[in-house]
Amino acid sequence: IASCLVGSEMCIRDSYNSDKSKLTINNDVKLIKNGDKKFQLLFEDLKKAEHHIHLEYFIIKDDNIGTDFLNLLCKKAKEGVEIRIIIDDVGSSISSKMKLKLRDCGVEMHSFMPVLFSKFTGQMNYRDHRKIIVIDGKIGYLGGVNVSDRYVNANNKRYWRDTHVRIIGEAVKQLQILFFTTWDFVVDDNIEISKEYFPEHNCEENIPLQIAASGPDTDWSNIMEAMFVAITNAEDYIYVTTPYLIPNAEIVTALQVASRSNIDVKIIVPKSSDSWIAEYATNSYLELLLEAGVEVYHYTKGFIHAKTMVVDGVFSTVGTANMDYRSFNINFEVNALIYNSKISKQLIELFKSDMDDSEKIDLETWKNRSKRTKIIEAIARLMAPIL
Repeated sequence: IASCLVGSEMCIRDSYNSDKSKLTINNDVKLIKNGDKKFQLLFEDLKKAEHHIHLEYFIIKDDNIGTDFLNLLCKKAKEGVEIRIIIDDVGSSISSKMKLKLRDCGVEMHSFMPVLFSKFTGQMNYRDHRKIIVIDGKIGYLGGVNVSDRYVNANNKRYWRDTHVRIIGEAVKQLQILFFTTWDFVVDDNIEISKEYFPEHNCEENIPLQIAASGPDTDWSNIMEAMFVAITNAEDYIYVTTPYLIPNAEIVTALQVASRSNIDVKIIVPKSSDSWIAEYATNSYLELLLEAGVEVYHYTKGFIHAKTMVVDGVFSTVGTANMDYRSFNINFEVNALIYNSKISKQLIELFKSDMDDSEKIDLETWKNRSKRTKIIEAIARLMAPIL
């Protein structure tokens, strides 16, 4: 623990000073690969809930997995468990019939920043991109996996590679505070805070981590700054996985300088994105990084949606924030900043496994892509921050 904390001291201080993100020690952390495993574990935890279940999600849909999920919440509400749900009004899509069922079961559900025509709004509003679950104040989930069939490979034609994290311990209190803060924003309702929402923890593991939140309601770009500090203090390697690589100038420069300083910098992005404009915008940055010696890999097995970074085996982050302008400045995001060699090792193993399903991009070959492609990339890069 001591070596990890010393190696990450600047990141810890920055996150605390900018967001009062408390460093918690008594935590058990489980990395989850893909939605199939997440929902298996999550459903088991939800069935055992006794007091409350709190959810804050960008996407919840009442498709196959979503219907099973919402029906389980209804069942728990009928058992007397308090269920509170915050859904993003643009990202989520739940039928009126299901909403009525949830209400009749006693589930409290509210939309984050409702819009009049959500289907035609696109992504131009400030959206709640977080994926948070808190169960009895003891178990927390966060990461890239939303509640929809597209995140479950058993229900999905295209392989979807994602990473989520399950936390038991002190850090769950930080997730709970974050949920209550958002609830206070979207609901005109004062919840009486009791000790049941913030129980004491005594975990077998002692994994240090911080919960970093960022968005238009924070004074600083907390998650971006944590990444920046980690990159600029790296000594050996930096491994990044992101579905959308549309970074600001600070992050680009930090990655370039790190690579030119003989630090091993590797990045995995999708070869084929779920958004053509994000794909072209991401590709517009690759030449700058390749010229600095950064190794970039195109994931080819399907779509990689994981948002992770590992630095020197002492710092890692898993969360909802992409390495892009919207996550850094516009949307409401949450990441776990983890200071533990065991978790870092597990993320490195996942990263190397994903490299096996990727193509390494050759700089000279990349430079020879057509002028038409480069023009589309330039246009997409200009448009990406507002679309």
